Amino acid sequence: MSETVDAPPRERVRPVDPRLLRYARASRTFFVLITIIGVAQTAVIVAIAWLLTIAITGAIDGMPLPGLATTLIWLTAAFAARAALLWVREWASARAAARVQLQLRSALVDAVGDLGPGWLSTRNSAQLAVTAGRGLDALDAYFGRYLPQLVLTVIATPVIVLVMWSQDWISGLTVLLTLPLIPIFMVLIGLATRTVQKRQWQTLTHLAARFSDTVHGLSTLKVFGRQGRAAASIERVTDDYRRETMKVLRVSFMSGFTLEFLASISVAIIAVSIGFRLLDGSLSLVVGLFVLLLAPEAYLPLRKVGVQFHAAAEGVAATDDVFGVLDAARTSGTRAPRGSGAAPAHGDLVVRDLVVRYGDDVLPPLSLHAPPGTVTLIEGPSGAGKSSLFAALRGAAAWSGRASYGGVDVARLSPSQWLAWSGQQPALIAGTIASNVALGDADADGALVSAALGLATAGDLDPAFVLGVQGAGLSGGQAQRVSVARAVYRLLSGRADVIALDEPSAALDGSTEVVLWANLRELADRGATVLLVSHRVSARSIADEIVRVEAREVMA
Repeated sequence: MSETVDAPPRERVRPVDPRLLRYARASRTFFVLITIIGVAQTAVIVAIAWLLTIAITGAIDGMPLPGLATTLIWLTAAFAARAALLWVREWASARAAARVQLQLRSALVDAVGDLGPGWLSTRNSAQLAVTAGRGLDALDAYFGRYLPQLVLTVIATPVIVLVMWSQDWISGLTVLLTLPLIPIFMVLIGLATRTVQKRQWQTLTHLAARFSDTVHGLSTLKVFGRQGRAAASIERVTDDYRRETMKVLRVSFMSGFTLEFLASISVAIIAVSIGFRLLDGSLSLVVGLFVLLLAPEAYLPLRKVGVQFHAAAEGVAATDDVFGVLDAARTSGTRAPRGSGAAPAHGDLVVRDLVVRYGDDVLPPLSLHAPPGTVTLIEGPSGAGKSSLFAALRGAAAWSGRASYGGVDVARLSPSQWLAWSGQQPALIAGTIASNVALGDADADGALVSAALGLATAGDLDPAFVLGVQGAGLSGGQAQRVSVARAVYRLLSGRADVIALDEPSAALDGSTEVVLWANLRELADRGATVLLVSHRVSARSIADEIVRVEAREVMA
């Protein structure tokens, strides 16, 4: 199982990760918009408290009916404005969440492309899929609830405290003394929440990876009688996820109770103080009621921030993983080249002393010269480095030395500009055989698909036949021939001039293999450059050059 994205060495509770503004441009406009909405909401909150105070005290003091009616009309308008602002905030949040999800997913795909297949081979694709899927979907709560409430807190809380202070400095001082207790407890609770939420998210990604591995190797597990143990392992991880989820819920409920308790006690202190001063006549009813109506609003934004933080915690945990990949793409000095977009000139493939590195392991150097119209056969025992040559050419392994195609360094070219490749694993996807053969082609050419299947000795397969996950529905030999047809299709469509096939006849019978060799020879005679890795002696019959890779001990 591949490793996961490294977590930061220290957990830090930050209201907003600044990397969000860097990687998702839509979030910048969103912050400006919810700031404007927050200012308007704050003004409406103060207006509602004041109009409600005037209406109540006016009714007590016998205000004329027309004046009271006017006040009630303004109060109704203020409530309507508050509801309208809430609707606008929800609408803006939903749009921003969708746009940010799209931008982060696009950035994640681009980052994986920049880092290249070599980096991807050291990561767990199932975890990345969960992060890009469910993880980023959880940003709905982050943008829809947490961030708008956070911005409103930053704006409304100080404004309301200032208004209260201007009317009754004792109540304002009480708020200033009790209000910090909520952020302090929020930080403590946030630390606990981030820890348990991170464990829950890691358990979920581990469960996804374990399930993917089990399904992929189910046939092998059944042969060795280990399917029961694999199922028990998934059950254990599922139970771990259940326990971690319950921990998150317990922390969430406890934090909600704590914040509500602190806010209620604080408001009660202010109410008692106002009550005593109303009794002794040192405070007027208008001021006392106005301040008392504002007191809960001073604490409410902070309380809601604490509550919404838990709802958004899963999205925050997922964005940590996304930002980790994006940061790696920004700082990596060994990114896979993306190419300029222009196809290189048709010419010779020249490799000189190419050394492939896997971590600290270094494979022996390899050299070859493959002009157009030739078949170059690469022979050697398993582990000598034959497949590693293809991995280096397609950017899936770090390497040193020299490699050029058409006089252009392959390090400056994207593999999609010049190389068609079929590996030992067919790597088919769910869909029709035709869509697998024409992978990456938005407008598949049916005639070319049929021609490619024929040249790959798979002409008996129906291009419209629908495959399941990982090519389910085909035998091993059929899947391998479809994989070869995919590389041939790329060659026939003019998107590549070099075709590299790694053990293309490993699952074929002798007669089918002979036909495949003849077809590859035909492709070379048409001008293609054919690179072939094969253990079969029969492959020598079509080779123009044979490159022998001798077995050596891997050097550290």
